[in-house]
Amino acid sequence: MSTQDKGGTAPLLVLNKIRQILECFTIEQPELTLQQLTRTTGFPASTCQRLVHNLTREGFLDRTDDRYRIGLGLVRWSAPGTFGLDMVQLTRPALQQLRDRTGETACLYVRDGAFRTVVSLAETRHVVMRLFMIGMVMSLHAGSAGKVFMAYDPSARRAAVSHGLTRHTSRTVVDIDVLDRQLEEVRRNGFSATFEERDLGAASVSAPVFGSSGELVAAIGVGAPTQRLTPADVAQVAPMVVEAGEEASRLLGYRPGIRARAGDSS
Repeated sequence: MSTQDKGGTAPLLVLNKIRQILECFTIEQPELTLQQLTRTTGFPASTCQRLVHNLTREGFLDRTDDRYRIGLGLVRWSAPGTFGLDMVQLTRPALQQLRDRTGETACLYVRDGAFRTVVSLAETRHVVMRLFMIGMVMSLHAGSAGKVFMAYDPSARRAAVSHGLTRHTSRTVVDIDVLDRQLEEVRRNGFSATFEERDLGAASVSAPVFGSSGELVAAIGVGAPTQRLTPADVAQVAPMVVEAGEEASRLLGYRPGIRARAGDSS
C-alpha cells in the first residue's frame, strides 16, 4: 500500500463506513443489534463487528446487552457545534440558494396560532418585487406557506378555522370543504402554490421544513408578482422549492423516514 493510501484514501474509506453505521440510527430506531447494523449497511459481518467494537470503545456508540445506540460521548462532543445556532442561521444557505435559483424573494416562516411570521428572507434582485419584511405576520388560510402549515400540522388547521377564514381577495378560499381538498393536494404534491389569495398581483410557492424529530417546524417558499410567477411556472419552480425545503430540513437534522403521517387529524 502506498503512502497516500496509508495517509489519505484508507482513512477516508473508514470514515465513510463509520458514517454509514451512525446513519443507521434514527429517532424511530434509536437502538439496533449488530445483526441489524450489518444488514442495513451491507458490510461483511466481520467488518461491521470490528467497526462497531471500535466505535463502542471510543464512545461513539453505547452498548446495552446486545443493542447499540449513539453514544453519550458523541452527543457531548457535538454540543459545541450547535451552541448558539438557531433555525434562521442553520437554514440560511438553503434560503439563499432558493433565491439564487429562482431569482425571486425566498422566505422562511414559522407559525404562531392562526398566523405565520416571516423570520428570514433572501430578497430578489429584481426592481419590481413582492414586498416582504422580517416580522411580517399573515393569516394561515391565505397563501401557500400557510397552507403548508395547515396541511402538515392538524393543530394549525384547527387554529385557522377557529380564528375564522377571512376573505382577503376574491380568490381567498373561505369554504372549509374546498380548503380541505386543497390541503390534501398539498400533502400529495409536497408543496403549495397560490395566486392572489392574500394580495392582488401576488403569487407564491411553498414547501415544508421538518426538524430533527420529524415535526413540521417551518415553511419555506418564494413570492413574486404574478407577471413573473404564473400557474404555468409552477412545474419549474415547485421542484426548486421542495428541494430547498429538503435541504433546510437536512440542515436542521431531519432524516427522511422519521416523520409521522401528516394530516391524519385534519
